[in-house]
Order: sequence, then C-alpha cells, then structure tokens
Amino acid sequence: MKKQKIRLTLKSYDHQLLDNAVKQIVFAVRRTGSQILGPVPLPNRKKIYTVLRSPHVDKKSREQFQLVTHKRILDIVSPVEQTMDALMRLNISAGVDVEIR
Repeated sequence: MKKQKIRLTLKSYDHQLLDNAVKQIVFAVRRTGSQILGPVPLPNRKKIYTVLRSPHVDKKSREQFQLVTHKRILDIVSPVEQTMDALMRLNISAGVDVEIR
C-alpha cells in the first residue's frame, strides 16, 4: 500500500495574508485528524523594476519599485476524505495562490 501525500504550495505578495491562510489550513487539517508537516518557508523572490521619472528630461532621475513573493509549503501525510472536504470548504483570501499536488 502506497502512502499518500498532499503537497500545498502557497504564494502571496503579502506575508500577513499568507500566514493567516496557513493558520486556517493547519487548523482545518488537524481538526480532521490528519498529520501535517510544515509550514516550510521558502526563499522570497524579489523583482525590482526601474522606471524613468520623466519621459523626456532628466535621464538620470529614476524610481525603483520592488515586488516580493512569499512562499510556504505544507505536506499533509496520509489524508482522509474529510481532510480534502475541509480544504475545499476553506475561504482563503484572494491575495493567496494555493496549488495542490
């Protein structure tokens, strides 16, 4: 018999939204009696954009913006049917991207 494992990958630009989503998922999984590993924080990905302040004059005057992507991984070991039902019923905010494998 092969052990089943569900891996959840969560991504967000806002770390507070991400942490709240992780807390909701952990609470729901523990309530169903399944075992959970994590959350494991992955390295943040920074994207930096440099933009000219003025289109014609002052070429040296620029502005920089950065976009930081926060990631977490959760592994659910030997889930039961109630675990998947509980995960599907969760109301996670729109700012968090959840990928289930």
